[in-house]
Amino acid sequence: MSKVDLAGRDLITTQDWSIEELQATLRLAREFKTKYHRGRVPHYLTDKTFFMLFYAPSTRTRAAFEAGMTYLGGHGQYIDVSTTRLGSGEAAKDVAKMYEKYGHGLGVRILDSAIDYVYGAGVSVVREYAQHANIPVINMACCTYHPTQGLADLMTAQEFLGKVRNKKYVIMWAYAKSFRGRCSIQEEALIMPRFGMDVVLAHPPGFEIDREIVEEAESNAQASGGDFTVTNDLKSALEGAHAVFPRNWASNDLLSVGASKFGKDRELELHEKYRDWMLDRKLLDTMDRKAIVTHVLPVLRGEEATDEVLDGPHSVIYPQAENGMYAKMAVLALTMGKKRK
Repeated sequence: MSKVDLAGRDLITTQDWSIEELQATLRLAREFKTKYHRGRVPHYLTDKTFFMLFYAPSTRTRAAFEAGMTYLGGHGQYIDVSTTRLGSGEAAKDVAKMYEKYGHGLGVRILDSAIDYVYGAGVSVVREYAQHANIPVINMACCTYHPTQGLADLMTAQEFLGKVRNKKYVIMWAYAKSFRGRCSIQEEALIMPRFGMDVVLAHPPGFEIDREIVEEAESNAQASGGDFTVTNDLKSALEGAHAVFPRNWASNDLLSVGASKFGKDRELELHEKYRDWMLDRKLLDTMDRKAIVTHVLPVLRGEEATDEVLDGPHSVIYPQAENGMYAKMAVLALTMGKKRK
């Protein structure tokens, strides 16, 4: 285990942890990956329970946390919030204190339709649990952040690009008929320039991300010697890039008032204006010849990117998904690995 002491710490966003702490987490994630493939992951969390409270659905996040706890010798317990009393007026404070008594860590996932897409509503709930629970609280994705995903994505970039400093990483808004929040987008905008990458955020007008996130990303880039820029010009953003992450997210209009008030049909009209914002082979060919295509999944095939791109030699979407488990295991081991006093 790392000499960095993260026992008992929450993880709401990667901004919460120092560079040294993030580096230690990534080292442990890589160690877990090696040991997993050799069939001997150490049981750092024997007899420990991680409660996973899901307000929103998941394909990979649940599976990765649950499997990761099993490999570490503990138990990941899935809880669908609809099966609890939270919808009947029970306070989050009381639930947080209860899980504190029953287990050793708590994960919370709350985003998109679970909060009617209202930006800020999800992270406030995660922070409320963290305020009251005297066990590590891990953000499993909210409206604003997705820290374990950010770690997995950085791990993947390091794995395929080698030294990532000053490598050009494009976060690309992509067309879709359905839409999601921007937690993964913003987490990558924060962590990639923090490790010296030259990040370009490319999106159409009206799809700007949180201004405070942009300012933090710029500050991270300045401190690391990297760069962070925002553009509405997709073609110039992709020229010579070493990596691209094509993903849709909802407009500022929808995120500011919610889907039920703004209207999904109206939101779709905005997206239809930018149907050409899809990653295809023609755009990929303008990038570095060894460029990688990333995605946090689920990817909307034929909308965000073509099958040719997603199934082609530049795509690393499946190794990236695998790395998500190791990153989550490292976070769990480091935050829950010591006995509480």
